[in-house]
Amino acid sequence: MKKILALIPAYNEEKNIATVIKLCKKAGAIPVVIDDGSKDKTALIAKKNGATVLRHKKNMGKGYAIKTGFDYASKMKNIVCVVAIDADMQYDPLEIPKVCKPILENKADFVIGERNWGKIPFRHALGNFVWRKTFNLLFRTNLKDTNCGFQAFSMKAVKTLKKYVYGGYIVETALLINAIRNSLRIVNVPVSVRYKERSRILRGIRMVLGVWLYMVTEGIKFWISKL
Repeated sequence: MKKILALIPAYNEEKNIATVIKLCKKAGAIPVVIDDGSKDKTALIAKKNGATVLRHKKNMGKGYAIKTGFDYASKMKNIVCVVAIDADMQYDPLEIPKVCKPILENKADFVIGERNWGKIPFRHALGNFVWRKTFNLLFRTNLKDTNCGFQAFSMKAVKTLKKYVYGGYIVETALLINAIRNSLRIVNVPVSVRYKERSRILRGIRMVLGVWLYMVTEGIKFWISKL
């Protein structure tokens, strides 16, 4: 039987993790929580709710959590689609079948959620606008969302990309860039999104600049490789 695996990176998410796990199951996915050094009861609650729990002894960042999940998925049998979804209920786990559909129909290797920018706080939308325009220009793409945290991968993509997963908040960008370098088929799928709070201004500026500089650096390398 073909299966969908839901990777849920989590750090101190005891308030939300049970709900995320239950909704992943309802959507037909097997929940795997990567507890990234949480100091609360995230791991305990996840286990009680029937999720497989992979634990980091210390907080290593979302990128390393995804890598741990990819390594685990690569060893499992009958998995056809791996989904990465946040543990804070920013995205709706019930939309997992929609995000996986292009992969299950063999129309894509890598699916990126496409958020409705009108429902996102202005400063977040602005930062994503800068990222999206820069990315599309540098990598000759026409993606409507390049940094959504709700993503799906074929097993081909998982095995190809797991060596390129980096820590920190550049993980979505790193995965996308290396998917392009490896000629994986990439599509956007509209997803709903809910923001509970806005990032602090200085933190947001640092994040936007950090990801933007990474994009530009990798984009220059991409262009050089094409010469």
